[in-house]
Amino acid sequence: MGKKRSREVDGKDPVEADPNVDKMDEDDEEDFDVVNVDFEWFNFDNDIDFEGTKGLLRQLFDVDANLFNMSALTDLILSQPTIGSTVKVDGKSTDAYALCTVLNLAEHAQKEPIEAISKYLVQKARTNESLSAIPPLIEGKNQVGLVFSERLINVPGEIAPPLHSMLIDEVEAAVEDKEPYEFTHYLILSKTYQEVESVLDVEDRKKKKAKEQASVYPFHPEDEVFQRYATAYGSFEYTKQDDAVADSKRAFQEMGIKTFGHMMLIEASKYPEAVEAVKKYLSPPS
Repeated sequence: MGKKRSREVDGKDPVEADPNVDKMDEDDEEDFDVVNVDFEWFNFDNDIDFEGTKGLLRQLFDVDANLFNMSALTDLILSQPTIGSTVKVDGKSTDAYALCTVLNLAEHAQKEPIEAISKYLVQKARTNESLSAIPPLIEGKNQVGLVFSERLINVPGEIAPPLHSMLIDEVEAAVEDKEPYEFTHYLILSKTYQEVESVLDVEDRKKKKAKEQASVYPFHPEDEVFQRYATAYGSFEYTKQDDAVADSKRAFQEMGIKTFGHMMLIEASKYPEAVEAVKKYLSPPS
């Protein structure tokens, strides 16, 4: 299908949104180049979006991506082109910079990728008491929509509200057409991270000890708002996580980062309100 109808991002058409979210200090003597990027919204296209979608899904699942058949998951997402969106920069024929879509866990429960992913989510939810509301919903074959929302690093958070707003509109239209998208809950899969002392710096740090309870931060700023509307939310350790991975993701000279999976369960009736709150949260002050 063609280009998505435009949505406002911070009072602008999304294709005119400026990705430079950090403002320069007026007294800063250093000059920076400003890059203006035109974002375009598209429906998923099976002939174009396989590799780009698969890449973003692998990024979302992080080190645990190899536990699942990512190709099968990508095919399943592309099989419902009227649900969800991609965001691109150089036209429809290029790879997506971001995506947002939803799959019905009950409807696809017996299909290869969803069966494995559902078991994984239940297992991980049981490792965190804050996520205890999730296993009964998935195992009881309730109408839970699993939301996949991911973007490349440095893509601004301002694209999140229109992505989720479009998803809500498309789900409502699908329900009117008697398609299986009448969800009771949305389960948003995301990621968090924690700064950790690198094992590569053992000799240099000598007796310095890393904090056992370091702060955990979201990769996506909108998650802070979604959590306010969530019935349950929390992070979990990846199955394949280890110190070597933390070192490979070093954010600063003396620190690496350890990533975690993150889930947010939101009642379907509260999802539109949550998206509106995200839009306000990410809008710059007037």
